[in-house]
Amino acid sequence: MHNSADLQEIVDEIAARLGASATLEDRSFRLLAYGAQHGDIDTVRQESILRRRATGEVRAYFERYGIARAGGPVRIPADAALKVLARVCWPLRHREVTYGYLWLLDSGELTDDRLATAAPLVARAAAALAQEARSRQDLGHGLRALLSADPEERAAAAIEVHGPVAAVAVRESQERVAALWTLPRGVLARPGSPVALLAPAHLAAEAARTLQSAYGTAAGIGATREDPADAWLSWREARQALRIAEHFPRYSPVALWADLGVHRLLARLGPADLRELAAETEALDAELAQTVEVYLDRGGHVQKSAAELGIHRQTLYYRLGKAERLTHRDLSDGDDRLALHLGLKAARLRA
Repeated sequence: MHNSADLQEIVDEIAARLGASATLEDRSFRLLAYGAQHGDIDTVRQESILRRRATGEVRAYFERYGIARAGGPVRIPADAALKVLARVCWPLRHREVTYGYLWLLDSGELTDDRLATAAPLVARAAAALAQEARSRQDLGHGLRALLSADPEERAAAAIEVHGPVAAVAVRESQERVAALWTLPRGVLARPGSPVALLAPAHLAAEAARTLQSAYGTAAGIGATREDPADAWLSWREARQALRIAEHFPRYSPVALWADLGVHRLLARLGPADLRELAAETEALDAELAQTVEVYLDRGGHVQKSAAELGIHRQTLYYRLGKAERLTHRDLSDGDDRLALHLGLKAARLRA
């Protein structure tokens, strides 16, 4: 893993050498280090330091200048509307891959010759981030084996992990790139669909939120295992919890396996079982299905159900009666209510 102290030292030296305010971010615009302030400060730098990440609007403005593909410093003009001062973005590239960005506020004194004096330091920072990426990739291969359902693969896993641990599953995004190497120390990551994380139990929730936020998708966290040899069980639960997070808003965006209640049973069911349960409600159109589900979710409370659906109570009664006729179920009967409720949840998971 890269040493954050090393990166901080590099940024401090660059800031002192150039006499400019400097920040260093990974390629998902997450702040890794920043130097002492020189001269004026703009809202973007201030927010980046306070929130540890640039806003989407600001990122879009910077990316418009082709910083992800640039081979050297890119000059970005000021923008009064975004409260952006003029700055130089220096992509941290190593062997034609961009691993992050160095940002320098420019008061007009950062000439090309002056920037050139910092080139060795920029190369050093890029190499450090590239080394971290390679290290994470190597650990990812070991993690794949450790989380395998095959006992022989697990036995051959060339990785040492200490418990207690919890697995995390995060859905990737096609639009965003998350820098896995910036996760907290001790968190192992493996790219894939979904992304797999194995974290010390006390860091699992933080790692899940960090990566889920970077992707803007959903995540699931498996139960804690004292013995890392059982981490594969936590991984299975994490993937099932992810399915619940993606299909049930009340558990979104991060679902904790321990909090899922009866949804844990649903998540374990295979396609055939889900299809059989969902068949109970296949006669209902979308409106009726929503009505019955809200009614059952609210424990049969008519006033709360009608208010949530935005309809009159008489309209609710009408829809419930129609649903009973179509499904041949009686909503005053406990077993029938259970069958319909599980069927509606199963239909969500099949969607």
